[in-house]
Amino acid sequence: MILQIVDGFLRPLAQFAGFFLFILGIIWIIYTFHEATRRKSFLKKQVEDWDFDITKLLKILTFSGLVVGILAILAGSAGLILNEPPSVAYITTTGNERNLFTCIVLIILGLLTFIKPLNDIPIASMAGILVGLFISILIAFLIPDNAVDFIAEYINPKLLLVIIFVIIFAIVAVAVKFWTAGFMFISKILSWPPLAMIIAIFCFVQGFLLISMGISIL
Repeated sequence: MILQIVDGFLRPLAQFAGFFLFILGIIWIIYTFHEATRRKSFLKKQVEDWDFDITKLLKILTFSGLVVGILAILAGSAGLILNEPPSVAYITTTGNERNLFTCIVLIILGLLTFIKPLNDIPIASMAGILVGLFISILIAFLIPDNAVDFIAEYINPKLLLVIIFVIIFAIVAVAVKFWTAGFMFISKILSWPPLAMIIAIFCFVQGFLLISMGISIL
């Protein structure tokens, strides 16, 4: 089963590392123009949070960034572990082995691409709702009938589940908010259009060199 996952999914991801750099470049160039539009300036560094308008386009870009970020991390990790070359041209020009620089870049930029949209997602609230719902449903299914009858003598079981959900939601939301504070800070830094543009250009150049010429920037 593990070998099937490696050969059927991870190895092809590693072999398309150059292609994923192009995809990362596209994502970051979209981030650049979208952030510049929202800020009404290409160079403005700071914008108040209430000036950010979460549009349908932003939601789509956010989802795309999360997915592409995860795939880029997997592609870089697979290339690093499986020693796979990042493109067909790279095999001809350099050799049938990994390019360490590309693997590291994919992992780092994949992580940054995954982190970037977090500033636009109420991730703490989402995590609290999901965990609260999961535990409340789990309790509702696992609690025995005699325990329900006993609880019903003191409080409505449905009301108790609501209380449990609210408590768990609050605890998880606060915990997630605390642990993701650093990620949110990084996300705000990456939202500056010139920085996003630099990342996009780098991805395009590195991806082009790997796919067309079989070489790396280094």
